[in-house]
Amino acid sequence: MATAFHQDPALAAARPAEAAQSAVNWASVFAGAVVAVATTLILIAIGAGLGFAAASPWPGAGATVTTFAIGAGIWLIVTQWLSSALAGYMTGRLRTRWTGIHTHEVLFRDTAHGLLAWAVATAVVGAVAFAATSSATNAGATAASVAVSDATDKMLRTTRPNAPATAVVRTEMAHLLARGDLQTDDRTYLANEVAAQAGISVPEAQQRVDAAVTTIREAADKARKASSALGFFTALSMLIGAFIACCAAGYAGHLRDEHADLPERS
Repeated sequence: MATAFHQDPALAAARPAEAAQSAVNWASVFAGAVVAVATTLILIAIGAGLGFAAASPWPGAGATVTTFAIGAGIWLIVTQWLSSALAGYMTGRLRTRWTGIHTHEVLFRDTAHGLLAWAVATAVVGAVAFAATSSATNAGATAASVAVSDATDKMLRTTRPNAPATAVVRTEMAHLLARGDLQTDDRTYLANEVAAQAGISVPEAQQRVDAAVTTIREAADKARKASSALGFFTALSMLIGAFIACCAAGYAGHLRDEHADLPERS
């Protein structure tokens, strides 16, 4: 037997009707996102002009990998701050005003629109935003390669004229040093080769090998720390951007409603 449910007409009339359209105003969201993208591209170009777009792995030439990571990270925060503030403000001011809605709900919708504008802009410029991270990673890899080459040169340094090491020997030594974790037999082999090529004693050659391994490890550790720091700065800048976009949209929405209530001047 089917059960029939009856609804009190008075309660149904008192219940607010659902809106005929979504609360999201995508036109204002996309407008704010376009402003954010344009601002981001401009600020990234300025950052490139200031030297935050490339790191030099060469000692004494340009910024080091660590300096680059810190500088680029700070500039990413500045970029996210300014572009998100403009995006949120434009989104809040351009959004269609709602009527008959509580002010708390209006504030929530404004901040949500700011967050959406930031998210759309971040998705569009994601590749550009992470270009600095990949640049730091490439610079770190280049720095490690340069460190290996420099360590090999120091190991094979000799005072004997016309006694350069062959390309095969240099390549093999560089390959062993690049592995990082040398076994005992590898260290012994390198020490013997260095002693033979440089014309020095085996104990002195062993000291050169140990110094080369230490130098390479320090260079790799610096590159790893720089990449980690830049990744942290990137995530922090994005969180700051999202927060700023929400605050700017909420503030702009308040100004929009405040100005909309003013009478027009004749």
